[in-house]
Amino acid sequence: MRDILPDLRARCSDGIPFALATVVAVHGSAPRDPGAVLAVDAAGTVVGSVSGGCVEGDVYEVAREVLAGAGPRVVSYGISDDEAFGVGLTCGGTIEILVRAYATAAEREDLAAVLDLIAADLPVAEATVLSGAAETGARLVVRPALASDSPDSPGTFGTLGSEGLDAAVTDDARGLLAQGHTGIQWYGAHGQRRMQEVAVFVRTYAPPPRMLVFGAIDHAAATARIGSFLGYRVTVCDARPAFATRERFPTADEVVRAWPHAYLESTEVDARTVICVLTHDPKFDVPLLAAALRTPAAYIGVMGSRRTHRDRLARLRAAGVDEAHLARLASPVGLDLGARTPEETAVSIAAEIIQHRWGGTGRPLGELSGAIHHPGGPTGTR
Repeated sequence: MRDILPDLRARCSDGIPFALATVVAVHGSAPRDPGAVLAVDAAGTVVGSVSGGCVEGDVYEVAREVLAGAGPRVVSYGISDDEAFGVGLTCGGTIEILVRAYATAAEREDLAAVLDLIAADLPVAEATVLSGAAETGARLVVRPALASDSPDSPGTFGTLGSEGLDAAVTDDARGLLAQGHTGIQWYGAHGQRRMQEVAVFVRTYAPPPRMLVFGAIDHAAATARIGSFLGYRVTVCDARPAFATRERFPTADEVVRAWPHAYLESTEVDARTVICVLTHDPKFDVPLLAAALRTPAAYIGVMGSRRTHRDRLARLRAAGVDEAHLARLASPVGLDLGARTPEETAVSIAAEIIQHRWGGTGRPLGELSGAIHHPGGPTGTR
């Protein structure tokens, strides 16, 4: 959704009707994950992608039918029949796609409210009925519970058709939102759990994960660029005013001049945060890493030679850090790609972050067999 967010907001504000196709389930190998979207407006303009090109043509035709009044639909695509020129996926998996229209001003206004929250990096979940006793396409928007919420304003809007279903989905959506997970949930017609009568797709939009880069060196500039490209909110921190400047890090979301450990102890770090320590200076590294290892960060990568790493470990042990915490360090940082330049090193760091997040092997795909895309979600909380 974020990749076409400006386009969708523009269509809502300009009053342009459009249909939105959303991947709601993936079975086996598939090009895009649940939540990937493609929009088709009344003029036939297409933005986004649900399969990288395999089934876009057919989805386009379905979207045009839905936009013309056919009603919301869930369509499935499996393995393509190359000899019969059948529509499908060449990768061997199956995807399910919900196609629904935002044809009226009221529908676009409701969607615009969600898009505005996403644009402001505020957490929100959107639940949509896919099948069963409730109406396909019925929609409920859920925000995290706030102390200021009242019974008349519970932090939700819309309905899935029954009070019990709304209540059950609201509770579950908030749990999924806290974890950053998206997927299909099953209920009874009135929200009963452990029943299979109603399928509800819950799409969560959490703020972008953070990348904290410590050490304002040339490698940090390249790492900040690739971090932004991967969708992280990037902060570069260094205690040296001459190095920590906006001009040197134009792609970073913020540049902080502070002692690294002091900044880390004062800022928010969650289980999706990645920390890249590129200072390779003991007076910065040791207090910074001692603080980093007390956080729930998903990844802590540290630059330096193997000799520097051994010396760093000895200093951290002397500072009281135990072996279980030291085992969390990715050091020397990055995968073995033979990198030489700052840009190549940034790619190796990014590759290790991706590998750590999804549980990949880091080996060439040509040497492996089985599914290319790892099943399930990230290896840690998200």
